[in-house]
Amino acid sequence: MLDYRFIKENLAEVKKNISDRNMVADADLVVKLFDERTALTTKLQSLQQKRNENAASMKQKLDPETRAKFIEEGKKIKEDVAQAEKELAEIETKLDEAGRQIPNMHHPDTPIGKLDTENLEVKKVGTPRKFGFKPKSHVELGEALDLIDFERGTKVSGPKFYYLKNEAVFLEQALIMYALNILRKHNFTHFITPDIAREEILKGIGFNPRGNESNVYAIEEEGTCLVATAEITLGGFHSGEILDKSALPLFYCGLSHCFRREAGAAGQFSKGLYRVHQFDKVEMFVYCLPEDSDKIHEQLRLIEEEIFTGLGLPFHVVDTCTGDLGAPAYRKWDLEAWMPSRATEEKPDGDYGEVTSTSNCTDYQARRLNVKYHDDDGKNKYVHMLNGTAIAVGRAMLAIMENYQNEDGSITIPEALVPYCGFDKIGPKKDVKSPVYTQAKK
Repeated sequence: MLDYRFIKENLAEVKKNISDRNMVADADLVVKLFDERTALTTKLQSLQQKRNENAASMKQKLDPETRAKFIEEGKKIKEDVAQAEKELAEIETKLDEAGRQIPNMHHPDTPIGKLDTENLEVKKVGTPRKFGFKPKSHVELGEALDLIDFERGTKVSGPKFYYLKNEAVFLEQALIMYALNILRKHNFTHFITPDIAREEILKGIGFNPRGNESNVYAIEEEGTCLVATAEITLGGFHSGEILDKSALPLFYCGLSHCFRREAGAAGQFSKGLYRVHQFDKVEMFVYCLPEDSDKIHEQLRLIEEEIFTGLGLPFHVVDTCTGDLGAPAYRKWDLEAWMPSRATEEKPDGDYGEVTSTSNCTDYQARRLNVKYHDDDGKNKYVHMLNGTAIAVGRAMLAIMENYQNEDGSITIPEALVPYCGFDKIGPKKDVKSPVYTQAKK
């Protein structure tokens, strides 16, 4: 969250930032509650001082009449302190709730816009392939090559779940190992993180764990949720801690299952692996000094570019506009890979679709999670926190299947993944008897 005093002293800029982000939040209410909290805190401190003075007076030798007077005064002060504490607690709860609705400020160079169509392209890498045949979607390829079973995923778990089969299993593991090894080269500390996190950690990162608009699965009566990304568990790793300045920056990466409700997500480009309820992902996360976060944000983006350049996939990089930023992000870059299945009448050869993103969240998450470092001036200050996708397996697999497909229906494996896969091509299954089952009658 933003510092309350910063909101008060920069109210016009904060309100403009909310408008630029196309969000709804009441900065005026935050300032009003902040002032009320300040006044109540001063009042409470004054009452506590009176209580201490009264207690000190009671230790003196007093005549019965004077002692009785101090006792009565002490009772009144005690009641006033209790009332002030109650009022302060109520105000602090309201202030915290209102303050969490205020988004982070955005970078001065962030494009102003409401929709992802207003994101600004800043780099293009590779040239989309021109097919000499009509390319298939990854859904068609997955079915024809017996790699993905969406039908049984829906039968067993519900819509937007799936089974990976045969070579797709090895391809997924290859993508994970490929990304982990690149991050090892960049000296990241590797984790496999828990798939469950406490609600207060999700709130700290900026996820809403409850309600119709929540994108996460809450576990009833446990106060916990399934994680939507290892950003949650890596960000919570140092919550409530004071870090050694000399140890910063900390470069972490985490492999986790990711669970997302994707409430309301629909459309022709959300089919198949692009938008699902469960997938595996390798996430990058950094704790750093405030003066280093812009530079490290660029570094994370370059690592993402290295990963997808190594896979030989055409992609471009976009500077995400204000309306497409998540509340914690100060600035966000997306990598969008070329996907032939995104063909439309206007773009008959395909279009780009998001495969990774990296965000600089400055101290916005650190304030919520209370992560600080001890500075040279003796003061404890908030760190800056950044995150970035190394590989989201489903979307990377989608892009590989569609870009590396061949006219005979096979899929060539990118050279960088062959050592991890153990094969260089996926072809039709010739030795599988079909059908292998019959549908039971109801």
